[in-house]
Amino acid sequence: MSVVARSAHAPAGASPERPVAETPPVAETLASAEALAGHLASYEQMWLIRLFEEEAERQYKAARIGGYCHLSSGQEACTVAAVGAMREHDVLITGYRCHGFALARGVPPGEVMAELFGRSDGCARGRGGSMHLLDVERGFLGGWGIVGGQLPVATGAALGLVRRGRTAAVLCEMGDGAVNIGAFHESLNLAALWQLPIVYLIVNNEYGMGTSVQRASAEPELYRRAAAFRMHGERVDGDDIDAVSEAADRLLSRARTDRVPAVLEAVTYRYRGHSVADAGLAYRSREEIDARRREDPIERLGRRLIEMGAEEAELQQARARAQEAVVEAVVFAEQSPEPALDGLAHGVYAKGSDVQFERMRPGSPFGEQELVFGGGLGR
Repeated sequence: MSVVARSAHAPAGASPERPVAETPPVAETLASAEALAGHLASYEQMWLIRLFEEEAERQYKAARIGGYCHLSSGQEACTVAAVGAMREHDVLITGYRCHGFALARGVPPGEVMAELFGRSDGCARGRGGSMHLLDVERGFLGGWGIVGGQLPVATGAALGLVRRGRTAAVLCEMGDGAVNIGAFHESLNLAALWQLPIVYLIVNNEYGMGTSVQRASAEPELYRRAAAFRMHGERVDGDDIDAVSEAADRLLSRARTDRVPAVLEAVTYRYRGHSVADAGLAYRSREEIDARRREDPIERLGRRLIEMGAEEAELQQARARAQEAVVEAVVFAEQSPEPALDGLAHGVYAKGSDVQFERMRPGSPFGEQELVFGGGLGR
């Protein structure tokens, strides 16, 4: 908006002088600055996730990370925006492609990398690894390895919030492959019946392992599944950080205050294969991957930041800080000790069960039967 400046002594009918931009209200200026700062923080967080995943792949191929390793490169906007809409007392539960979600929730990069290394300073004390990250203090209840296995747990966590009278919500993330699991339907049915404060986030990266959504789902617009339970569902562009942020914030807010569950489908793409062991080219072409890379969500946000007034140097500094954090994470993981073998059962069995665990050691294969029957088999 602009106003026309005219000299106080200009004669009637004189041509107006050039337009002068109206000074924006203070509140508008502050809001603009706050939005810029928020997007810059998101930009740095997205780079942290991208660079962390690239380093995790290098470390995995160097045989320093065991088990499986599933990367989320390309899905950063969806991850950062959805988790960014959460509040302190909200609960996050995810599937096994969870490195980015842990980082977005505030788990220190060093603790995440140490967990991948299986070290005692890892966020799950070296017991979970890549697929089972955990940080209860930050409201992150995992990292679940079984497809769809997190859904009943998340639904139960939402019920727990209700029973304890908490004004909070659960964000339950899953991949597109999980919507065809029985637990998906069971969980949504209970959430709708009991009006639980939960948002089911479907991160649709278009492939469940090596099978496209179109080949696996009779209804490929996955958010429509919510209608079967009279539950609200909607789909957003998962590479548009503003679209995901707005939808996640709105649905989580409604879940907290009104106990209205919902399904949010975010359509995105993963650049790497299903896991590090999967080249990802047996079921999609290099041309398809390259085409999606040209719409990279980080570069997309970078262009948006420039439009908002950010300097190119600010973007470069954000990436540099993210890179430094990843380097420091590897050093932290390398220096972290291996978990002690005699503490293997800590956090697994109830307090006071050390004696029972001793009976389960190698060499005592039937010791558990003494606990059950009070003696040998058949007594």
